[in-house]
Amino acid sequence: MKSESGAIETLAIHAGEPKPRIGGAVVMPIFQSSTYEYLGEADYHDVRYIRLNNNPNQIALCKKIAAIENTEAALVAGSGMAAISATLMTVLSSGDHFITLDCLYSGTHELTTKILPGYGISHSFVNGNDHASWERALKPNTKAIYVETLTNPLLQVADLVRIVEFARANKLVSLIDNTFASPINYRPADHGFDIVLESCTKYLNGHDDLVAGAVAGDAERIRPIKHKLDILGGTLDPHACFLLDRGLKTLAVRVRHQNASALRIATFLSEHAAVKHVNYPGLPSHKQHERAAELFAGFGGMISFEIKGGAESADRMFERLRIPALAVSLGGVESLIIRPAAAIHPNLSAEQRDASGISDGLIRLSVGLEATIDLIADLEQALAG
Repeated sequence: MKSESGAIETLAIHAGEPKPRIGGAVVMPIFQSSTYEYLGEADYHDVRYIRLNNNPNQIALCKKIAAIENTEAALVAGSGMAAISATLMTVLSSGDHFITLDCLYSGTHELTTKILPGYGISHSFVNGNDHASWERALKPNTKAIYVETLTNPLLQVADLVRIVEFARANKLVSLIDNTFASPINYRPADHGFDIVLESCTKYLNGHDDLVAGAVAGDAERIRPIKHKLDILGGTLDPHACFLLDRGLKTLAVRVRHQNASALRIATFLSEHAAVKHVNYPGLPSHKQHERAAELFAGFGGMISFEIKGGAESADRMFERLRIPALAVSLGGVESLIIRPAAAIHPNLSAEQRDASGISDGLIRLSVGLEATIDLIADLEQALAG
């Protein structure tokens, strides 16, 4: 049973907080201790030691994340990729096969194609909207299906409802990277996904000052992932836990502002003469707009678009921009802009990028918390130059 109840705004602030308050402190203190007094714990993974993910800051944070994801349990890790790696290496073993989307985050793509095969784990890429491709990919040793709520950087929305049904019908573990949506816009567990993954570096923390990941789901699924992570050592330190806990408290207000701001900016870009195409699920022109409107509480703060003139024009535009920083990552209070082909997916070949629709001139914009009118004015002057 889920132990916390209430609106997500309230849970993000109060869930997991110690009761009674420690020393009367309204804010959870930082427990900067690597080890704790032994109390007779019988299991190795229960011994109180920071690498074993049971520091008081880790415990409180896991309870908060479970509450906002509406799951029984959660686990924090030293990065989003640590969370993804530990999860896939727990769910899958040598000889297993899994199905995944043909447009993955670059780190997950490299894990899938270059690291997991070395452990005897194979994969098949499928189109998230081509149901027949899922059936064709199915094998006797298929154990899981892994998807992303919104793909990076094209903001595609797979048929998530059918994916859950497909997984259940074929007894597959369904895993979803929910980073681009955040639990404010979409709670995958409420829609039937078994395991939810988040790069907390992005929206959950929201301040571009830490790297962290999270896994959420039923307790019986999270427990072995924790044990795997305990051994692999991808632990989140207490100070980072403190910062992430603080960031989570403003998650709802941040994401809702970013939703509204990104929609206005995407609309502006779609109407600009210098812009060829805009990818944003909140626009009626988006291929999966109706699906996104049905599934999501908001369309997110990520936009990708192409301007006339390709990569050279994009780079000239970057030189004229005054507000967004030219940087990777996303979801923070500062707006960030980048060309994915150059900085996010450089390890993919030109042919692989073309097949995924990632042109050299594609621009990705993470909308921050600056005034929307200032961001639009900045983009307008940069596009006019």
